[in-house]
Amino acid sequence: MAAEFSGENFEAEVINSAKVALVDFYSDGCPPCRALAPLIDELSDELGDTATVGKVNVGNDMDLAMKYGISVVPTILVFKAGEVVERKTGALPKDQLQALIEQHA
Repeated sequence: MAAEFSGENFEAEVINSAKVALVDFYSDGCPPCRALAPLIDELSDELGDTATVGKVNVGNDMDLAMKYGISVVPTILVFKAGEVVERKTGALPKDQLQALIEQHA
């Protein structure tokens, strides 16, 4: 199961992570976000040893969404060493999500 990030744990879990982090910014009322959710959970289960995989509900954490310029959901950000190294919008297939992680690992 993918981690749920918020302003309270984002820095510790994502920014300060020694691993590459893939973060799905989503909203509850977004059909593509709901389609993407099980893929994010699968990646978290499969790649948890090599990557941090989680999500941020923009409805619950607007400050974090604004900080990273999230205007469309779903938006996927990939972080490495605390910096955004990749940004994708829309519901991507699992193989593309996994490739984003592997490309920056």
